[in-house]
Amino acid sequence: MLLLLTACAQDPCLGLDMNQDGVCDNLAADWSQDAWVEPGTDRANIYALSPEDLETARWAGLEHVMVWPVSVSSLRMPYRPLVELLDNPDNATIQGLTRQVAGFGTMDELYEQLGLPPIPEDGVPLPNGLQPGDPMGAAVVDTELGEALVFSCAACHATELFGQTVVGIGNKTARPNAFFTLASEVLPTVPADVFQDLSGATDDEVQLYQEMVTAIGSVGTKDPVVLGLDTSLAQVHLSLQKRGQDPYASFDTSAQYNPRDSILDDLVADSKPTPWWTLRYKTTWLADGSIVQGNPILTNFLWNELGRGTDLERLETWLVDNERVVDELTVAVFATPSPRWEDWFGADSIDLEQAKTGQALFEQHCSACHGSYEKGWDLDSSGTPAEQIQTTGLLYHGATPRFDVGTDPGRAQGMTALEDLNDLAISQAMETIVQGGEGYVPPPLDGIWARYPYLHNNAAPTLCALLSPVEQRPSFFVQGPAQDPETDFDADCVGYPTGDAIPEHWLEVEDAGFDVSQAGLSNQGHTSMLYGPDGELVFTDEDRLALIEFLKTL
Repeated sequence: MLLLLTACAQDPCLGLDMNQDGVCDNLAADWSQDAWVEPGTDRANIYALSPEDLETARWAGLEHVMVWPVSVSSLRMPYRPLVELLDNPDNATIQGLTRQVAGFGTMDELYEQLGLPPIPEDGVPLPNGLQPGDPMGAAVVDTELGEALVFSCAACHATELFGQTVVGIGNKTARPNAFFTLASEVLPTVPADVFQDLSGATDDEVQLYQEMVTAIGSVGTKDPVVLGLDTSLAQVHLSLQKRGQDPYASFDTSAQYNPRDSILDDLVADSKPTPWWTLRYKTTWLADGSIVQGNPILTNFLWNELGRGTDLERLETWLVDNERVVDELTVAVFATPSPRWEDWFGADSIDLEQAKTGQALFEQHCSACHGSYEKGWDLDSSGTPAEQIQTTGLLYHGATPRFDVGTDPGRAQGMTALEDLNDLAISQAMETIVQGGEGYVPPPLDGIWARYPYLHNNAAPTLCALLSPVEQRPSFFVQGPAQDPETDFDADCVGYPTGDAIPEHWLEVEDAGFDVSQAGLSNQGHTSMLYGPDGELVFTDEDRLALIEFLKTL
């Protein structure tokens, strides 16, 4: 049933064919291990569409970012009964108990607990009745059994930055993994008839609920060590261990109750989601570059649905029938723009001369890994500040490298377990290959100012910390929301306030404190550029601030 291999060859094309020439637009992309992105270019327009067609496809793709499109997904919560339980004043006792056990007692508290950002006033479509201000990443969809609440890409890949919601960046306050853990613990304890009595669910809604309970039995969950990190990698492999070992990882009751051992049972491999706008420069995917072949959006669908207990044969059929959805989401992700410092703080806030000094330091100490950035001031130093700080070109690696610079190895080690996915028929149909290794990808640094805290595991709260010797990096900090740029952000060091500057109310959030002594949270590594041949520090305090001033402009 390797349907995906022949999908693009079908006539008519089932995917995007914006110019209606009978040829799938997705054939323009090279997803092979031999892929190459010519330095100085990028693949923001991944399917080489016309400007008008690119915008049309991107907008359609953003609809799938807002509303999870997979109709065969198994974890769909009956919406009306959930609202009845959490928002009906007559159920105050249930709401109080839920608040005590789960941390939320109303729908609004649920969305707040998940850390969902608000939908912005503009810049994204509003499908399924969504409105600006609604929680982004949650949507109600129609199913054959009634309305269901589903969570989409935006739950983890959008965050609020000082009054603006940014799409394509990891959510700094998301808790979806913890929600899966809660569901796996609670749902099996609530029989369908009890759920119906408490919520007034119809028979169809009860069936939807039962499907969800059945699916959660095939989901292996793991809570992140700390807020801001994601355990999707672990959830995928732990879920795989609760299924059969046939080509479609079929449901296996015995494996559900006696899952096979996994290195991720104990290994901490938490990491933050990779910013979407860096994909345009890459040929491999994820922080560790372990997806060495295949469209990362197809991989995303597979991993998400494995982590939602979905039947993989049904998923493969859905992917074939919805090739256009995959294409649209691919276009949207690769075309995602990076957030610009000046859009929040103004171009005049950049010290141009200091930034130019930082550029020279970057070129000498950082560009070999992260690429060389050409700036507007290189072309015309008489332009406005806004014109001068623009990036006019990036010379990045043609084939994405992976380096071991001494950072916490847990994530990279954990990826070796996911090589098991290569045996699945659906992975072979998608022509996706997972190949673990040592180290991580040195990413392009577009929008680096907004990507704090730093390193794949968030262990450096600021750029100042990242550019300091390990012994000078904070051993403890708190990951809070980016609401007030005066109190929630260190604009000089770029990142979280640390030490006495930490807002007191942040300390009250139980899972927000970051302790680098915990497993998987080491702040070691990424220091070779700091030292000269005789072990001397090469950056003065002034050098470090100049380098940071340059990084703000990327």
